[in-house]
Amino acid sequence: MTTRILLADDHAVLRSGLRLLLETQPDLQVVGEAATGTETLNLAETLQPDLILLDLSMPHLGGLDALPMVKQLVPSARILVLTMHDDAQYLRKAIQGGASGYILKKAADVELLSAIRAVLRGEMYVHPSMTKSLLEDLLPNSGDTTEKDSWNLLSEREQEVLKLVALGYTSAEIAEQLNLSAKTVETYRARGMEKLGLRTRAALVRYALRSGLISGE
Repeated sequence: MTTRILLADDHAVLRSGLRLLLETQPDLQVVGEAATGTETLNLAETLQPDLILLDLSMPHLGGLDALPMVKQLVPSARILVLTMHDDAQYLRKAIQGGASGYILKKAADVELLSAIRAVLRGEMYVHPSMTKSLLEDLLPNSGDTTEKDSWNLLSEREQEVLKLVALGYTSAEIAEQLNLSAKTVETYRARGMEKLGLRTRAALVRYALRSGLISGE
């Protein structure tokens, strides 16, 4: 099944580069490009894309203002914010507006495809360096004893893998670090997540921060 994507960014060169990258994937198709917030709304309504890559800084109507409007026009679409703003305030507003993910442009060449796959699976993807900014106000307490007890039910390998997942490493990167195959890493990840009763990376990060297993620094 092909995922239909709308690119919304006021820089034509960036849009061109994104199109080239995305169309190397047989299941991803760029169906439209918008250079302004107004164009984004018009094309979203007309094309009804599955995924929208949305810049926050566009003329006529900024991405943060356009975001909830787009969600009303295309409720089923996933919206992945692609921005230069490494700022917790922008991140929180984007998530509150309905974004499924938040990725920085400086990491787009290596991270974008992973982020797209995550949001299409129904997960929330946040650039690893900004995860703590999103979650810290939701986590007033750390070092929860019950969660540490459940963590101790995991094997040493499962703990190693899940810590690295929470820190934002991909399965391939974890496999290289631990001298395992990517398939084995996925097995440890799935088994550990099941033991903890967690379903997404975002939930794992919340768990790890709340229980003091990672600091987010």
